[in-house]
Amino acid sequence: MEKGAERIANLINNFRDVPIVVYGDLMVDHYIWGEVSRISPEAPVVVVEVGEEDKRPGGAGNVVANLVALGAKVRVCGVVGDDQAGHEFIAMMNSSGVDTSDVLCDKERPTTIKTRVIARHQHVVRVDKEMRAPLSLAMSAKMLENFRKNIALGAGIIVSDYAKGAINKEIFSIATEAYFQGQLGLGIRPLVVDPKGPNYALYSSSTVIKPNRKEAQEASGMPIKSRAQAISVGKELLKKWNSESVVITLGEDGMVFVAADEKKYPTVEIDTVAREVFDVSGAGDTVLAVFTLALSSGATPLEAAELANYAAGIVVGEVGTVAVSAEDLVKAAMRGRL
Repeated sequence: MEKGAERIANLINNFRDVPIVVYGDLMVDHYIWGEVSRISPEAPVVVVEVGEEDKRPGGAGNVVANLVALGAKVRVCGVVGDDQAGHEFIAMMNSSGVDTSDVLCDKERPTTIKTRVIARHQHVVRVDKEMRAPLSLAMSAKMLENFRKNIALGAGIIVSDYAKGAINKEIFSIATEAYFQGQLGLGIRPLVVDPKGPNYALYSSSTVIKPNRKEAQEASGMPIKSRAQAISVGKELLKKWNSESVVITLGEDGMVFVAADEKKYPTVEIDTVAREVFDVSGAGDTVLAVFTLALSSGATPLEAAELANYAAGIVVGEVGTVAVSAEDLVKAAMRGRL
């Protein structure tokens, strides 16, 4: 095994028990699996005969699931509805050993549920149940208190924004305050952000911000039809968000990494390592989790990007949101390195 491969394996082994704080929009991913054998006589649509159903943590909850699968010790802050889905979300988190004492139940809003109907590995339709309105002033105040308390207990912060109301200016101010303290060696670091419109004006100062192609185009007002254009957009977003680096995920085209300090961290284009792409849902959450955990474990940004790309290559080869284990990530990295 070459020296570089040993370094990657050691980094992944160091993931265990690293404390990470996740704040974001929590939801439930509901999957209905079945078969299609006929067209409906009522309308020109397929009839899916249901075989099984399952539910998984979604949104920022999927980020948490990925971190847990990699061995991290996670503290999660967010809001669910005081309903069946909300209680199911908390039960799923608790069953994986995640402390949910700072997940609040809001009687004024439903838990976000994304229901996906899958037939023979094909995504037929998605049905969303959600409320996008901002949190109430009282609920927001409670979340600010919880988030500030938890930040002191982590080695890294993730802000996972799905534009469902959990992220506001005050929340992000607390995150950036911790980031600046980290730069001075006084506290937590890194701060990694997964952005979502229309909240682009909220973000400022972070270690890494990770838009996908669509989000990067929206935030910059510039098209991305090639990696060269993605790099140009990344440089604009560095200025817009005052971030140390930007990672733009491009689906089957891999990703680009652009840093403010190009002498220290040159721009890199990273090819996808996926053998087959079945489903990209949840891949961004996986990239977010692995990137943050790698940085918090001593990886350079370029090493973190490489590991995140290997992890994304695993999840897009599956149908539905899945979490990557440390063992699977080591295997994927070794295949790519040897």
